[in-house]
Amino acid sequence: MNYNKVVIIGNVVADPEVRATPSGQQVCSLRVATNRIWTDQAGAKQQKTEFHSVVLWRRLAEIASQYLRKGGLVMIEGRLETRSWDDTAGVKHYRTEIVAENMQLGPRGAGGERSTQPPAQKEEQADTKEEIPIIEEDGEIDVKNIPF
Repeated sequence: MNYNKVVIIGNVVADPEVRATPSGQQVCSLRVATNRIWTDQAGAKQQKTEFHSVVLWRRLAEIASQYLRKGGLVMIEGRLETRSWDDTAGVKHYRTEIVAENMQLGPRGAGGERSTQPPAQKEEQADTKEEIPIIEEDGEIDVKNIPF
């Protein structure tokens, strides 16, 4: 049995890049940073940041381009896929990416919000927009609170 599933929750590194294929399908590329925090043997807190390349297609690409901004919190669920190509010098390159199958946006106001409208207009418009799915950020998980 094989299983290829990835779930990450992190912050968008830069505004999403949206383009269309020759057939007109929208595709969105973005990078998400995740942090791993642990305590080493000496008792000092350590942190490592990983940067993940994510590709979103069709409706997910539209939603990402409309709502995601640099710094915004996002959950991406998908699969790992490695693609390859030859450059003009004939050198083969590889890139492993997360191909998104599901996405949830972080809470409003948790960074990444970009608006050029005055606050009054923004509030009026918020009532007419479709509901945006949100995930709540609870912070670090304490191992002592896990029941097993």
